[in-house]
Amino acid sequence: MTEPEIVEAKKVIDGMSQYEMASLWRFAPSGHPYFDSTNGDLAKYFSDKFKERGGFTPEISKSLDWNR
Repeated sequence: MTEPEIVEAKKVIDGMSQYEMASLWRFAPSGHPYFDSTNGDLAKYFSDKFKERGGFTPEISKSLDWNR
């Protein structure tokens, strides 16, 4: 990703809810740019923001189940 794309991705991440982040964490396809360590600090940024919002809770995990 280019630097402007990373900046835009961070804005999208900032606008995501805890539930949306948990869903993406669980169901994102392999190689998703938010979890790809070759994209600078984007994976760490996502992880840090998700933890700030409370990460996975039992309620969110049960709500998401394993079926998409």
